[in-house]
Amino acid sequence: MADTNEILAGLAEIVAEETGLDAAEVTAEKSFTDDLDIDSLSMMTIVTLAEEKFDVRIPDEEVKNLTTVGDAVKFIEGAQN
Repeated sequence: MADTNEILAGLAEIVAEETGLDAAEVTAEKSFTDDLDIDSLSMMTIVTLAEEKFDVRIPDEEVKNLTTVGDAVKFIEGAQN
């Protein structure tokens, strides 16, 4: 199982690949939409890639609750158990 820092680093890598942003800009307090300018289509791609990378399931109805990178990290941490 990945720990908090590994999940954050993995998500940063995924977001960087999808958006072209520097992975260093992807921090726990950043909002996917407001700070990172990620649209719903890109978010679904990021979710799919995160599910594959961390071997978790993120239901569609949960995605709308993942407003910050930290929210996604916490969800993935909980889903691994």
